[in-house]
Amino acid sequence: MRCIDFDARFADYARDWVAAHEDDYASVDEMELAMPAVYQQFLDTPADWLEGERPGAYFARWDDPGLLIGWLGDYLEQRVSVPDMLLNRIAELGEPAAEVLCQLLDDDSATNEKKMLAVTLLRELDSPLPMERYVAWQYERGEEDELCDNALESLEGMGEIARAAMLEGLEGASPAGREALLGALSHLTPDERVFEGLMALLDARPRSRAVLAACLARLGDARALPRLIELAQEESLAYLDYIELRSAIEALGGEAPEHEFFDDAEYDALMGVTP
Repeated sequence: MRCIDFDARFADYARDWVAAHEDDYASVDEMELAMPAVYQQFLDTPADWLEGERPGAYFARWDDPGLLIGWLGDYLEQRVSVPDMLLNRIAELGEPAAEVLCQLLDDDSATNEKKMLAVTLLRELDSPLPMERYVAWQYERGEEDELCDNALESLEGMGEIARAAMLEGLEGASPAGREALLGALSHLTPDERVFEGLMALLDARPRSRAVLAACLARLGDARALPRLIELAQEESLAYLDYIELRSAIEALGGEAPEHEFFDDAEYDALMGVTP
């Protein structure tokens, strides 16, 4: 399909607009404030390069989600900026578009970039269809996984609807995946498995203690206090980890122990200490 660079066309439109109106504004900042209205004007103005069609209505003539999502792939492959109007049109198609986007998630040949965009669109569609897929992705999740992070954001957005699936996924998830799922579950109705899982990870994933402490504080279960206080007393504790532990302890109604920090670069940087 023909991949029109709408961003480049708007840049030309805006350049002409600035040249015609620069004397009407006292400063560049004032002109920048007018840009949203200029962009809307661009979308609503028939364009010769679209054979008289308005840019904002260009994609409205198509209602086949497979065609539009395939077109989306063409834009990515050709390294042309994906038009917001195309994304909006796909979102307008609702559940039929969600079904095609889920097929893309299962396509092993699809690039990570395509899948990232598919996850974002599915979230905008508020579709629960990919829920099981997103949980399954956490099974082999690595420490740094942008796609899994995006999927987890969607699971969090689904809320209680996704709770059962995430709880079930805890057993099969990788350590990083279990941490991610437990973090999402800490926002939902409390469950003993979530509390126990977070407490276990305090020892299994010491580098994540600051994040885990915040999750435990969110649960509001004071049973975590003895272990959190114990961790806050460790001599090797980093300053930023101590701050999160202290916040969690105080949120749960406890009193955090005092802690001295020597030769801690983070502490020195924050406190302005010169080596």
